[in-house]
Order: sequence, then C-alpha cells, then structure tokens
Amino acid sequence: MGTRRNFIKKTTLGGAAIAVGSSAMGMTASSYRRIIGANDRLNVAIAGLGRRLGAYYEPIAKKEANVNLMYLCDVMEKQREKALKNFSEHIDYKPKLENDIRKVIDDSKVDVLFNATPDHWHTPGSIMALKGGKNVYVEKPCSHDMNENEMLVQAAKKYGKVVQMGVQQRSSDHTIEIVNEIHNGIIGTPFKAVAFYVNSRGEVPVQKKVPVPQGLDWELFQGPAPRRDYTEETWDYNWHWYGWDYGTAEAGNNGTHELDVARWALNVDLPQHAEVLAGKRQFVNDGWEMYDTMEATFRFAGDKTIQWDCKSRKAYDTYGYDRGTIIYGSEGAVFVNRGKYLLTDLGGKLIKSSESTSNEAGTALGGGGDMSTTHILNFFDAIRGKAKLNAPIDEASITMAMVHYANIAYRIGKGFDVDDTTGRMSDSEAMKLWGRKYEQGWDLTV
Repeated sequence: MGTRRNFIKKTTLGGAAIAVGSSAMGMTASSYRRIIGANDRLNVAIAGLGRRLGAYYEPIAKKEANVNLMYLCDVMEKQREKALKNFSEHIDYKPKLENDIRKVIDDSKVDVLFNATPDHWHTPGSIMALKGGKNVYVEKPCSHDMNENEMLVQAAKKYGKVVQMGVQQRSSDHTIEIVNEIHNGIIGTPFKAVAFYVNSRGEVPVQKKVPVPQGLDWELFQGPAPRRDYTEETWDYNWHWYGWDYGTAEAGNNGTHELDVARWALNVDLPQHAEVLAGKRQFVNDGWEMYDTMEATFRFAGDKTIQWDCKSRKAYDTYGYDRGTIIYGSEGAVFVNRGKYLLTDLGGKLIKSSESTSNEAGTALGGGGDMSTTHILNFFDAIRGKAKLNAPIDEASITMAMVHYANIAYRIGKGFDVDDTTGRMSDSEAMKLWGRKYEQGWDLTV
C-alpha cells in the first residue's frame, strides 16, 4: 500500500469563538443553543440540493454535531425553496439561499462545504472550496476523470484540509466488523470479490433542444463543462446518461460504492489490468447515451481480482439482492451489503451472519439514513481532530480510479494494463481520456 493513503493528518477549524457580553438568562432556546460550544461550532454550506439532500437533515440537526447551516445553494430556484422548507422541519433557524457556489465559498465564515452537485462539478467545486479554506465532504464520484482524481488529492494535501468522500458504507458497523475479520483471516486468503448493482431504470427522453426551465441557471449548471444548448430533462438527474460532459455513467453513480467495499475487503491498491464487456442493452432507441449493462474485471498484484456486474435497466437479481459485494477466500466466502453480512464455509454452510438495523437507502433514487449520518458525523469529528476519517480522499481516490478505468475501457472498446504505482494506463488511446476539456476560463489548477 502506497504513501497516497498517509497524507491527510492535520486538521484545522476556521470558526472563531463568539464573545458573550450578557447573561444567557432569558434568551430563547435557539439563541442559547448558538452560544453553547460556539468556539467548536462548524459553519456549513450545502451545494447541490437534489436527491442526496435527505442524507443531511439528521447529521446537521443533531445537537452533538454542533454545526450551523449557513447556506443552501443550488442553480435551480425551486430546489433551494424546497430544501429550505424541508430543513425547517429539522432546524429552528433559516439558512441563506444562494444560487452561486462561488459566493458561498467566498464567505470566510463557512468552515465546511458539502458538495452534492452533479459529477462534473465535484472536483472543481471541491478544489475551489479548499482554496477558500473549507473542509469538504464530496459525494461520490469525487472526480470526473483521472486527472481530476489526482488533482483533488493534491489539493487536499496542499491546503491541509479534511476531505471525505460520501462512500458511507465505510462507516457501517457491520461492514467494518466483517472486513476486519476478513483481514484477520476468517475466510483464509481472499482472492476475488464480485461487486454488483441491479436496477430497473426506465426509458429516458431523446435529447432535444427546449427552453431553459424557469428558475434554472443553465450557465452555472454547465460551469466547467463545454457549452451547449439546453436539452429536455438534462438538469434533473438525466445528466447522468446524456454523454460524458456531466456524468460518469453507472460506474461512477453507483458502482463506486460496491467497488469500494470490494477493494477494501481484498486490501488492494490500484489494479494492474482493466477490461470491460459493456453496452446499451435495453430501450435501445431512447436517449440514454452510454452503457446500461457492464461486466468489468480488474486484476491486481497478488493474483487478486475484482469484478463489477452492473444491470442498470434489467432488474434480475442474479445474486439475490439488488446490490452488494461477495468476497471469496481460500476457506470460505462473505456476502455483505448495506443491511447485513453472511459468512459461509467452503461447503456453503452459513457460519455467521449479522443483520444491521441500518435504514440506509439502497437503489431508490435519493438516499440517506443512519449510515450516511454516521459517515458525516465521522467527518465532523475528524475536522475537530477527534477521529480518523473513514474515507479520506487519498484512500477514496484509489477506488475512484477503478471507475474511471472501467469507463475508459468502455469508451475505447478495449482493456489495458495499468502501472499500479502511478496509475497511468499503457494504452495511448486510453491516456487521451486521462482528463477532459474545460470551458474557456474554467481550467482547473491546484
């Protein structure tokens, strides 16, 4: 395992203590709450108020989190208004509404940015926030391509801030338990993991030029991406499937989670080879522009293999569940997902199981639950120097590389070898997709 995992050690807190010049007696509960522990309070902002918003209500509202939500930011007006209404059920004060993430970052009082924007904004927005002195919780995928993957790690190191990726199963008690047991030899020598995802996504409209929806800042939505006309339904989730300017396909959208568990369990770093068999297999005449079915294979040093089996629009539960990871060892096997783990011997006999009480969302759009809450609280504690990050960006970026290799192999129609010390691909055609083109004036620098 390389030094890439060892650099985020120091944490800082940008919030200042609040001087109190009068007695707390007679204050409202809201005012009193803001004073107690104010020197330790984190001012947070959320950018991107779509389907992940529900994951933030509980951890931000929790008393022990000791945070103040300063901003709700989104390029769509109705998303901002909806988020404010939803948060009003959880907190007793009103955060500011903002359209432009850059204005949020420019506010020196903000200590933390939650970056839940579309994929093409994840690294640019996070690096902007780091330069602005913020700690960052960035949803998966943390990067849009390999170049961004490296730059985000470099930026976290350069600016000395805490950066965690939203692969929340890293904070799952039952997953931590069984992965530790795998590392301690409970299934002998682990040699293979199969990560899988099954969903029944339907048809999406064929793109056609339409007026920009009321309340949407289309220019800012595009941000670092090359400019084009607005097309129907692009802003509302379908950007995932409309080409490569915005999304990272299902590998980035959901594969990140299970691939991360697989790599964690096998205790491997970068792969030495990547190849895929993938294509658009369902609704072949609709507007979906990339694969909806993929079988990816990654080979690692030590004769270890990870496979990813993705069926975005064919709801056949090959493995009995809609998502999860199977780890094979010389003396047994383990199945683990967000709700449980099952440990079996070589004969397939169930040896041990753990049913989690987790309510974390599975394949339903949106998400959130106690696993996300624990992951976010871990992030807050790490900023305060009270805990070690469960998914620091230097670790998360290794998993992210697998996603990018899978997408690149699909796009060039062939597999390739990888230098597992540098991450560089042996294929010149593959290396042309190492980065992406930015709109003029949006070039990314650390």
